[in-house]
Amino acid sequence: MSHSIAHRLEQYTLKQRPPEVLLVNVEIEGKADQIAIFKGFSSSLMSPTAFDPDVPVLPENATILSLDRLVAPYNPQSPQYIQRGLTWEMMQKLLRAIGV
Repeated sequence: MSHSIAHRLEQYTLKQRPPEVLLVNVEIEGKADQIAIFKGFSSSLMSPTAFDPDVPVLPENATILSLDRLVAPYNPQSPQYIQRGLTWEMMQKLLRAIGV
């Protein structure tokens, strides 16, 4: 069974790298968005996030433009980057390496 992109990224922050925050820059239906993923939860930083956890913040039709790995907690005034500008292909290699 293949898990969604959102599920894999949430699992990464929940089980494998809890002290990290992922900032995912995406395009969803022609609109730019930035999604923060921390401890298994996703939240849009640019659009309202549904209260229902079954409504995906990162839909499968989203185009991932880049991902940043940051030290948690995320402070937008003083972000502490671990790695910036990862492509989805680069992130997939990391996810596979840790079994997510």
